Amino acid sequence: MRIMGDKIPIYQVDAFTDEPFRGNPAAVCLVHRQYDDEVLQSIAAEMNLSETAFLHNQTEKPLDNSGFFSLRWFTPKTEVPLCGHATLASASVLFNDLKTSAREIVFETKSGKLTARKEENSIVLDFPRNESIPTNPDNNLLKAVGVVKFKSAHVSKNAKKLLIHLLNEEALLNLKPDFERMRSIHTVDDVRGVIVTSEGHPPYDFTSRFFAPWIGINEDPVTGAAHTVLAPYWSKILGKKEMLAYQASSRGGEMKVRMRPNNRVDLIGKAGIISKGELFI
Repeated sequence: MRIMGDKIPIYQVDAFTDEPFRGNPAAVCLVHRQYDDEVLQSIAAEMNLSETAFLHNQTEKPLDNSGFFSLRWFTPKTEVPLCGHATLASASVLFNDLKTSAREIVFETKSGKLTARKEENSIVLDFPRNESIPTNPDNNLLKAVGVVKFKSAHVSKNAKKLLIHLLNEEALLNLKPDFERMRSIHTVDDVRGVIVTSEGHPPYDFTSRFFAPWIGINEDPVTGAAHTVLAPYWSKILGKKEMLAYQASSRGGEMKVRMRPNNRVDLIGKAGIISKGELFI
């Protein structure tokens, strides 16, 4: 692989927070042509963040007037089909730095069309909702995660995520997963990420953490895709259509989730640009 002379505008954005150095950092690259997957994967590995997003304008309009982009997401190890925080980061770049005149941005992705729009001081992402069903989790996986007791376990086969409802928030905060052991386990349901969750303390309706060592992310700081599973799960338990969620990683972050018709969910959060420049390849 050898490409010379290209300059790619690149941003680092902290998503699902209004404070610098908290939330989930993502890199956002504004690519002006299609690159081989090998190039995109190498850039993501170089950035070494949980996700690097690649935005490509799908219209003839300039960036500050376009509302239609293709969007792909890569971890340092692999491409993923859905990523909330890197989508929020991408929308933040377009709305807040490039000052796009579009009222709504449409992203063409491997999970279909996703939209972003501004709502007061936040950005609303319209995402697919991922339901989950009860399951009996693998005991070896539970031990690797550090779970001893839990209320229930569900699996979202579409999202490839296992959700474990713990007894309380203290148990969630005290978990110390063995990520090497997790990586060695082949999960029956082809689980690529584990969500642990509990009821939250006010003002939060629920709290979570997310582990995905199989795709190169031991613990993700704040995970939009996990909340497409968490939102319908907690909506049924709490009887609410709108909830405030906190992800209790070392960086911490929050979002509002809002149930919508037609198997959709709104993920609502803030994001701030930390740095911007050019990538030379």
